[in-house]
Amino acid sequence: MNENIPGITPLIKHADNGPSAAEQADLKRHLAEKLQQLSALADTTSLQRARLQMDIAELLNALGRKQEAWDIAREAFWISMQMESWQDAVEACDVLFQAGQEDSMAALGMGIWLAVTFPVDPQVTVAMLIHLVEETPDAAEAGPLAAIAARYVVDLRADDDRHESQCFLVDNLISMVAKRHSNVQDQAAMDKWLDRLALRDPQVFLPRLSREVDAIVGGKWWFDRDQLRSRLPD
Repeated sequence: MNENIPGITPLIKHADNGPSAAEQADLKRHLAEKLQQLSALADTTSLQRARLQMDIAELLNALGRKQEAWDIAREAFWISMQMESWQDAVEACDVLFQAGQEDSMAALGMGIWLAVTFPVDPQVTVAMLIHLVEETPDAAEAGPLAAIAARYVVDLRADDDRHESQCFLVDNLISMVAKRHSNVQDQAAMDKWLDRLALRDPQVFLPRLSREVDAIVGGKWWFDRDQLRSRLPD
């Protein structure tokens, strides 16, 4: 699942050999600064605290301290959910996914559900869906569903000044997924592929994506989805 995606790779945090000694020193310095800011913060349930915690968790992930990153990002997730700051909750799920712990895939699934369900920044939503594509075997259905949902979200939410560039990104994603899934090479084959997999109607593909996400989470939901749906904006 490492084929390069034109225009998409900047959104994906690829694993490498780890930071150099100089980079580690810089990360540790930033970490110490963020920890000091956190200790000075009196409010224990504010979004400011949650965002500081996510910054800290990202630094811990970069330093390979994954369990610590998980623990602090999980707290940031709960604060974000309590404040109904859905995008912050999604970004916390992203950090939790990248921590590589036992429930990281469940965290990814929950982040995708929140990102698709609530009016989260489309770039954040697309980044979460790209994670799902990368984690999905080529022949599986989840990859095509994630890719087409990314296009749907961009069309629905992207600002006029960013719509074209974000469409270019997700169209490349769809082309890549179609090629890997069914060796789609041209527009005629793409049209047949979209029809065969029923990827044109959001009333059809979104419920299927929801079932895929449900399978990924595997009964480990940290929130009541029905209760959250009642808070959706009109």
